[in-house]
Amino acid sequence: MKTSLLITLSVVSLAALSFYIGTRAPSQNDAASQPVENVTTVSGKQIIEIHAKGGYQPRKSSARAGIPTVLRFVTDGTFDCSSTVRIPSMNISQTLPQSGATDIALNSPAAGALRGTCGMGMYQFSIDFL
Repeated sequence: MKTSLLITLSVVSLAALSFYIGTRAPSQNDAASQPVENVTTVSGKQIIEIHAKGGYQPRKSSARAGIPTVLRFVTDGTFDCSSTVRIPSMNISQTLPQSGATDIALNSPAAGALRGTCGMGMYQFSIDFL
């Protein structure tokens, strides 16, 4: 009796798990693989807009290398560690306001990947300059 009850509970648990996996909401990793259009050009400057709250969206961006570029972080009630942005390769550490937009000038980046993190290193973002 105990063995059959245990087997029945295990089968029910596996069925519930497979249902959960099949119906879960998209994760940050899923969103990172989707094409995004967060780069615009205004008055000769390239603007890359990233939303900061519970991580960075989008996590991965592509932009043109060699032109004046501004990295714009948009916050809306952001209280977590994503409110501090770090870009080690450029010696940038910037605390963002709880709500609003913060522009960080990147000058004219060379081709390659630019990587950044939150203040604790939990959340990452990257920009591929092509």
